[in-house]
Amino acid sequence: MSLKEAYKQKAEAELELAHARLVEFKAKAKSFTADTRLKYARHVDELEHVIASAKVRLKELGEAGEDAWEKVKDGVESALGTLRETVRNTAEKFKE
Repeated sequence: MSLKEAYKQKAEAELELAHARLVEFKAKAKSFTADTRLKYARHVDELEHVIASAKVRLKELGEAGEDAWEKVKDGVESALGTLRETVRNTAEKFKE
């Protein structure tokens, strides 16, 4: 397995975990009252947007050649960093 493929698999796993957390947050929000659900909808929407952005970066990584993937890796790292932060912030909001 190439270094690119190993990195891609690691990034995909992190993306899958974030998506699982999103599903968890959505399920939890369903148990809230309508007003409270609206309060948390913004955070869920933001997380969905960040996940979509990370998927785009990951797709770019997959399409990059073996010689160019290192350049795309920085964008993936940035997207994953934003994803981690957004998941963490959303989790904190749901604890309130």
